[in-house]
Amino acid sequence: MSLFGDGLDAAVQKAFTRPAPKSAGPQMRYMVKQLGGTKQVAQMLRISQRTVERYVKDQIKKPRPDLAARLEREVKKRWQPQIRAKAREKAATTGGIVIDVHARLGYAGSPIDTTDEDRIRHLTVALPPQHAARLFDAQQQGANDDRLRELTAEALKEVYFQDGGRRAGSLQEVQINDVLNLEFDL
Repeated sequence: MSLFGDGLDAAVQKAFTRPAPKSAGPQMRYMVKQLGGTKQVAQMLRISQRTVERYVKDQIKKPRPDLAARLEREVKKRWQPQIRAKAREKAATTGGIVIDVHARLGYAGSPIDTTDEDRIRHLTVALPPQHAARLFDAQQQGANDDRLRELTAEALKEVYFQDGGRRAGSLQEVQINDVLNLEFDL
């Protein structure tokens, strides 16, 4: 599970104009339409082609919990790609992104400013568009959760801790550890 990647996806999904299909039959039909056949869907979901056909014909209505989770994740990943792209573009060019994080935050700077003890903080910070663009670009390029965590920490360092260069000039690094809650919003 990717905490930061899933958080970015959830923020973009709030821009959807129509809800994604909820039940297995419509979800499976949507995936067959998107991937161009039952064989491709079966390979992606790691089930038999015949099982996919049964879901498409509504002969099976209730999937196993693990299959239901995979199916829902794949549908949401592909749902309304143009709306998703517009939301990302708007956040990266004009709107920015808001992060609400409840985590253990620590920082490193000059020996005078450094503390060994990170502490739990709850921050809600509006990040400017350039930080949103860096996060979304990294996510599109397949960055792992650690890289997204680093980019978020850099953004918090510049926007919150250094206040755009007005304070904490010697601050070198911010670390996000032990995340209790994380949400992004456009």
